[in-house]
Amino acid sequence: QVQPVESGGGLVQAGGSLRLSCAASGRTFSNYSMGWFRQAPGKEREFVAAITRSGSSTLYANSVKGRFTISRDNAENTVFLQMNSLNTEDTAVYYCAASALWLTTRGSDFGSWGRGTQVTVFS
Repeated sequence: QVQPVESGGGLVQAGGSLRLSCAASGRTFSNYSMGWFRQAPGKEREFVAAITRSGSSTLYANSVKGRFTISRDNAENTVFLQMNSLNTEDTAVYYCAASALWLTTRGSDFGSWGRGTQVTVFS
């Protein structure tokens, strides 16, 4: 089991960039695919991006494709979300999560969740 802890959120102007990090405790980090989700005020949690154990395959929500990049460093037990060309609709709490499946977009497939980091984009 791993326990994710997110960092890197903050306040950024539209068009800017942020890089989120998720450090996962536990010696079995490389056994899990990892994902990023987000939840905006008054909205349901939604999938953002996911990456396989080795990092060889990734999936993105259509709303972030071409702007966000997920990556991981298994030696550092860390997964990243590089967010470029941010807009106000990206404002949300971003969560990192771990799944035992090879690659999935469903929140119910992720068993370990971090507490989230706030990203606020202003125009």
